[in-house]
Amino acid sequence: MSYTITRFLLLMMACATLAACAVNPVTGKNELSLISPEQEVAIGRQNYEPSQQAQGGAYYLDKRLQSYVAGVGQKLAAVSDRPGLPYEFVVLNNPVPNAWALPGGKIAINSGLLAHLEDEAQLAAVLGHEIVHAAARHGASQMSKGMLLNVGTQIAGVASQQAGYGSLGGVAAQLGSAAWMARYGRDDELESDAYGVLYMKRAGYDLQAAVELQETFVKLSGNRQSGFVDGLFASHPPSQTRVNRNRERVAELGTGGVRNREAYQKHIAQIKKDQPAYEAQQKAIKALNEKKPSEAMGYLDQAIRVQPNDGYSWELRGHAWEMSNETAKAQQAFTTAIGKNPNYFSHYLARGVLLYKEGKKTAARPDLQRSYELLPTNAASYYLGEMAYSAGDTKKALGYYQQVAQMDNAMGRDARQKMVRMELPQAPHKYIPSQTYIGKDGYLRVVIQNQAGVEVAGVRIELAQASGGSKVLQGPSRLAAGQRWEVNTKIGPFSDAAEAGRYRVRVVAASVP
Repeated sequence: MSYTITRFLLLMMACATLAACAVNPVTGKNELSLISPEQEVAIGRQNYEPSQQAQGGAYYLDKRLQSYVAGVGQKLAAVSDRPGLPYEFVVLNNPVPNAWALPGGKIAINSGLLAHLEDEAQLAAVLGHEIVHAAARHGASQMSKGMLLNVGTQIAGVASQQAGYGSLGGVAAQLGSAAWMARYGRDDELESDAYGVLYMKRAGYDLQAAVELQETFVKLSGNRQSGFVDGLFASHPPSQTRVNRNRERVAELGTGGVRNREAYQKHIAQIKKDQPAYEAQQKAIKALNEKKPSEAMGYLDQAIRVQPNDGYSWELRGHAWEMSNETAKAQQAFTTAIGKNPNYFSHYLARGVLLYKEGKKTAARPDLQRSYELLPTNAASYYLGEMAYSAGDTKKALGYYQQVAQMDNAMGRDARQKMVRMELPQAPHKYIPSQTYIGKDGYLRVVIQNQAGVEVAGVRIELAQASGGSKVLQGPSRLAAGQRWEVNTKIGPFSDAAEAGRYRVRVVAASVP
């Protein structure tokens, strides 16, 4: 039996068994998917805003650009094979060249990629490609394979675990889609190229732009240009095969159509003008990570002279002042950043953390809360958890700490310890698992292990028979983190090891000394 027939039969069996077959709206082929179209749209809607926040937030320095790019995107979406999706298009304030699509038609393109394009037709080539990813349910396919689950949680974690300055804002963190989005397979990329070109044709654009774009990307990937490697190339790897396929597709569909270079260049003029500011920001971040605040301040002065309304330059300035122990000036810089861009999580987080460390917790709370609402990072979660813990609000503190506890750093360790202190008295079995077994001498034994991460004391264990009746065993007075302890109950002897199953064991008391 051939591979193709075998694969077809397996797919049909899966569809019949799981009712999980979906028709690819672009190709018309049956494909295995555990995500319904309704779920797909809901997931995209839920994760679109946090995805934007984690990668710099919406570009706001020239709001006309958002309308222009959205107009090009909607023109292509209207002639796609899935025009009914609730398509949205956003330009992100991020210098890393990248573009991505979430399930359900939620699409983003970075300002850094727009700066590398020549005209509207090349923009259409990028957006058309991303529209196909959404229309053909490539993201839903990735989720069905377990490759794109919990996007919001992942990006919040990534945004707050990046080391060094530049991490809070996401702009200089250069997350790119590779950090948390789907990495599309070769077939998905070729399919998006082929149908993206078709959508360009339907919308009246010159298809040669798609060929030029792929040719440029192949050259840049060969030169290992870092911005593209960090962003677009990681999730959309270019290849000569893609160039050749685009040429064949253009030859098939024919050339001709609009380029709209003048209109495009007019709309990205502000981005081009601000390039020196972005370059200065990158140098400032490098200086901050090298603990050179004065040098960073010099670069930030340059950036602000070029573009005084970019909040991220002011936030970085605040970090430089903070490193220089000028906390009042740091707070003022963070406040200026918020004034420049009041819809970005990082500026609030920076000021909130500063105020918290200064002991001004009442003033810090609204900043941390606003930051958390925009993007629930681990950093904001930790400090909000700290305030709830100090106030004795155990339920709220646990909710915040549960997110932070996944981190392998000082915050994560502290959150885990405080969770243990709060939960251990009520649910000791959660942190100290136990089991029974029959020893070589035939007697029933109980073994426990401390998985709380801290030393515990006063352990008591309840041993119950399945048929009824129980007794409490006194455990160790102290049990170190990770330590095992076992006791011979003197119940037995038994000739069958399965007899241990007649008994249930559970740690019912323990405390943190």
